[in-house]
Amino acid sequence: MGQTTNGGTASWVPDSCTLPTVQVPLRLAEFDGFLGACARTVDRVDEHTVRIALDADAQVAARAADLATRESSCCSFFTFTVTATGGDLALTIQVPDGYVPVLDALASRATAVMRA
Repeated sequence: MGQTTNGGTASWVPDSCTLPTVQVPLRLAEFDGFLGACARTVDRVDEHTVRIALDADAQVAARAADLATRESSCCSFFTFTVTATGGDLALTIQVPDGYVPVLDALASRATAVMRA
């Protein structure tokens, strides 16, 4: 699967996403903006899991939770977990078998916008 084309936009968005095509670029931009502003590191925990360390801030946590909730509603194969422990904040993203290439592409995108 890898990166797919959804509505003409090359992205990590799989064809199984139920988000209306016209909204896909907006959601991608929202993820890019969030990760570009708030992500500190992107770590591959295992084949099915990526952990993104975020700026430890209540507003960042709320924004991560909101974005994760909305993304799960259109791509239900994602499991997002926002955790705050010991002054650290993280967004953990997990996928089942069959969606690892989507996670690969999302992690690559997160790393790219984080460095930009």
